Amino acid sequence: MTNHVKTEPSGHEFDVKNDESILDAAIRQGVHLPYGCRNGKCGKCLGKVIQGEVSYSEQPKALSNADKATGMAIFCQARAATDLVIESREAETAKDIPVVKLPCRLEALEQLNHDVMYLKLKLPETERMQFLAGQYIDFLLKDGKHRSFSIANAPHNDECIELHIRHVTKGKFTTEVFANMKVKEMFRIEGPHGNFYIREKTKKPIIFMAGGTGFAPIKGMIEHAIEIKLERPMHIYWGAHAAEDLYMDDVVKKFTKLNPLIKYTPVLSAAKEEDNWQGRTGWVHEAILKDYPDLSGHEVYAAGPPAMVHAAKDAFEAAGLTQENYFSDAFEFNDD
Repeated sequence: MTNHVKTEPSGHEFDVKNDESILDAAIRQGVHLPYGCRNGKCGKCLGKVIQGEVSYSEQPKALSNADKATGMAIFCQARAATDLVIESREAETAKDIPVVKLPCRLEALEQLNHDVMYLKLKLPETERMQFLAGQYIDFLLKDGKHRSFSIANAPHNDECIELHIRHVTKGKFTTEVFANMKVKEMFRIEGPHGNFYIREKTKKPIIFMAGGTGFAPIKGMIEHAIEIKLERPMHIYWGAHAAEDLYMDDVVKKFTKLNPLIKYTPVLSAAKEEDNWQGRTGWVHEAILKDYPDLSGHEVYAAGPPAMVHAAKDAFEAAGLTQENYFSDAFEFNDD
């Protein structure tokens, strides 16, 4: 059984299952209500119930009796007892989401191939970081420097932050990740940052272009698109040197099975003899242009090495892609 919720003033609508909170249902369906802790203590998801009734297993700490008497509710804990009309601000763009600094613990560390490490950062039980799929976080280092990495998971699964970190030659921080970092270590992070996220209000087909670990934010975007049931054709192109650099190739193939609107084309620029590669070769942006010589009706989301991102921009514009439909995240590395 579900109940229907309409939000004001945006007019967005979504359904809430009996066993989930109003906030969880909103996140699951791509409605960006504000939140912080997701356990009823911070009050950042406080909003008003204009019509209908909500229920709680127990009254949240952030909800005063006075607030409750005036129709206010804590949406991360409230269940929809009836159909609802609620009033709450929403995060429509990155600037609507507060940047926060949080401690975190390294929950998991796994080497995915010869030069990519998977990190899973556990956030405090009492705090969350609201973000849009595709944004990034900064590690706050003891020497005052920052190191930026894209979030590789989607917002509906925000108990942890997933990162894919490539070992960079002469990179002090990435060398530390590969040589010395240990599970259960504590860090401080800041985020979310960046304007790389899916623009959900259009109906245009999407082309995702990843280079190397540029797959990380695109993975988060795809997971979000699947979760909210985004009904737009999506074609993922992943450019890499050799087959081993497609470090989550099996994950992308699963995406195509979960949603028939998703296609996947890996492209190798320097396949090894032992790869026995039968797929596409060359530069990834050239493979896209071969398949889509007219890009005037598309959106393109590109993440990876700056040379790839910038070369693709010029080539895609020549194929009809307008500047406002090209969204990119160029991975600049610090040589320290």
